[in-house]
Amino acid sequence: MNRYLKFRKLLTAQRIIIFGFLFVILTGTLFLLLPISRNESVSFIDALFTATSATCVTGLVVNNTATFWSSFGHVVILLLIQIGGMGVITLAILIGILSGKKIGLSSRSLMQESISAPYVGGIIRYSKFFIKGIFLIEIIGAVLLMFQFIPEYGPKGIWYSIFHSISAFCNAGFDLVSTPDTPGSLMKYAYNPIINTVICLLIVIGGIGFITWSDFQKHRFKFQKYSLQSKLVLVTTAILLLFPFLFFFFHEFKDLSISQRFWVSMFQSVTLRTAGFNTVDFYGMSEASRLIMILMMLVGGATGSTAGGMKVNTLAIIVLASFSIFFKRQDVTVFKRRIVDEIVLNALTIFMMYVFFFLAGGILLSIFENLPILTCLFESASALGTVGLTMGITSSLHTSSKIVLIILMYLGRVGGLTFIYATVSNIKTYSKLPQEKVTVG
Repeated sequence: MNRYLKFRKLLTAQRIIIFGFLFVILTGTLFLLLPISRNESVSFIDALFTATSATCVTGLVVNNTATFWSSFGHVVILLLIQIGGMGVITLAILIGILSGKKIGLSSRSLMQESISAPYVGGIIRYSKFFIKGIFLIEIIGAVLLMFQFIPEYGPKGIWYSIFHSISAFCNAGFDLVSTPDTPGSLMKYAYNPIINTVICLLIVIGGIGFITWSDFQKHRFKFQKYSLQSKLVLVTTAILLLFPFLFFFFHEFKDLSISQRFWVSMFQSVTLRTAGFNTVDFYGMSEASRLIMILMMLVGGATGSTAGGMKVNTLAIIVLASFSIFFKRQDVTVFKRRIVDEIVLNALTIFMMYVFFFLAGGILLSIFENLPILTCLFESASALGTVGLTMGITSSLHTSSKIVLIILMYLGRVGGLTFIYATVSNIKTYSKLPQEKVTVG
């Protein structure tokens, strides 16, 4: 009994999330290794890479998704994307709800951790709302995409619509329309209003977070009644969508018409929310644009969403903390609310972790592959931010580089704080050391 209690104590919410994602990835790898899942032979590392990319809703691929994997393999990948987007704990709670099993307090706490809910109270009601919302939005997205895919692909267009709707909503970036003959994700639909509008809406809705959904459901367009988290998410997301759009529109794609520039600029600014689709060739873009894309990919979506990255919440807190210091304010405040110091320290810690892993990953890729550092940093940011955009080097990487990207994708999906709390034991201190000032700046 003592061993059992000790084991339960070790299995904190964060560790369950970490081991849960690891279990799903390894299970997905085994399924992808089956002959029924593929049209060609595949190595273990490539199957592991694909399963990690799907579960961590990244979208980086070493083999063409449409042609390399069979129909069964496509179903496996889509299930991994759905599990990764919903979260392992959310899926477990869904199974418990459907089976009629009573959800205990420990499971409710896990669910709170999984969706970043502020309170345990009412978490089951929240969970049902989120799960229903996920499937409803994915169904609506699939129906809208059918207007494009069914006329183009016939009955197969129904499956294409479902696959791309889930992939877009979960911010995964896997697609079935690009082939070795027509590569480039959704480049063939660069100026298509239906594909651009539906995919972009699915990406944004999936990336703003479940708590923001709840606020919208309660208060509709009464923004002043939203929670502070939702306000920060919406305002920061709007800024991060508008800035790259304007930069791309006025700096890039000058050989296109105004309407064409609008579509490609909008899509590229939205896909940086960690979606991973693209409608243009990034090699044709300037280094300034690629650098902006790297920074946007690192930020990602909102906490408690289907998106990855450092999170817009984290960036907002860091910027607000910087402003408070610049204007010599005692507290970090926004929307007539004060943000506690612990949250600011958490945000700074997450920021430093992402910068470290991002730079380390890019440097290692550059060493292993002997490629330009900006190209490797782009790939590193894409993996760590679980974005899936690439400069075209993923399929030609050596095993060591693939392992680096696998680790980055995994860390990017489970989250910075989750990783810290799962790996560092609680240290109790009953006394404080004397203070001493240190000059900075």
